[in-house]
Amino acid sequence: MPTPQIAAIICTHNRDAYLGAAIDSLLAQDCDNFIVVVVDNASSDRTREIVEARISHPQLKYVYEPVIGLSVARNTGAKETTAPILAYLDDDAVASPQWLRVLLDAYQQNEKLAVAGGKVTLIWPPGVEPLSWISPELAGNLGLYDLGDRVVYIKEPGLTPRGLNYSIRRTFLEQIGGFDPNLGRQGKKLLSNEELYVTELALKQGWQVAYLPDAVAAHNVAPERLKASWFLQRSWWQGISECYREEVAGRTGIRQLGRGGERIARGLYKSAKHLTDPAKRFDNLVYAYGQIGYLSAAIQAMLLKPKDEG
Repeated sequence: MPTPQIAAIICTHNRDAYLGAAIDSLLAQDCDNFIVVVVDNASSDRTREIVEARISHPQLKYVYEPVIGLSVARNTGAKETTAPILAYLDDDAVASPQWLRVLLDAYQQNEKLAVAGGKVTLIWPPGVEPLSWISPELAGNLGLYDLGDRVVYIKEPGLTPRGLNYSIRRTFLEQIGGFDPNLGRQGKKLLSNEELYVTELALKQGWQVAYLPDAVAAHNVAPERLKASWFLQRSWWQGISECYREEVAGRTGIRQLGRGGERIARGLYKSAKHLTDPAKRFDNLVYAYGQIGYLSAAIQAMLLKPKDEG
């Protein structure tokens, strides 16, 4: 088999209910010269069994990573292949047949492209319709990502492609030292912002980041994520992740207290303002709650800093 030009990598931790469909969608790609790498991130379910049932496929590779953490697993996946382009698909997502081909074409036609991702649609659980209290913005926490039907070059890190449908040029990833293991999900810790931070680095260094509408993936919405408590928890960890991203970017200090306090006040004000609109009301309440997580992390960092310096 010729050297793969693109590697599709699934980092998985205890998602055996969805994993088989994710792998099958990759093995059915209409792309030449690709490999599929499944990184088993310390799973205790039927993950290995599901992969082994398909391991006879010449383009499928299995690797076990005992250290839990999405960024750790992503870095492991990158090391398991020599492909110049790395495409990451979540273990509970399904890629469209042209996914890898669209991504690979974009990189081959643009040597300045460092990061690219595509449109993400949602697969709701059987018998469940989109809920009235989940706004389109809040649905982004479930993976929804749609910037339209034309290619968009990202200028603002906040618009960066979703990690569940995400690709990166190997040379750039190596240039920045891989994914930061302090960001990205770690078991039940819903840390995030690793893609946003990578986009920040890419733009600062003169690379390009693109949204490719034809590189479509669909994301399964797990039933447990349709509870208000899940969105609140997710926002809390988002706030902590944002605090850490500011730390590595050198933007920490007393000003964080002002930023966090202002955001809490803004979220609560807008939540009260939209009292008759359940979606907007909850959206802003979730935003405010996340800022409490942000402030707690900022205060903790400030309290620990003198000890570290001593």
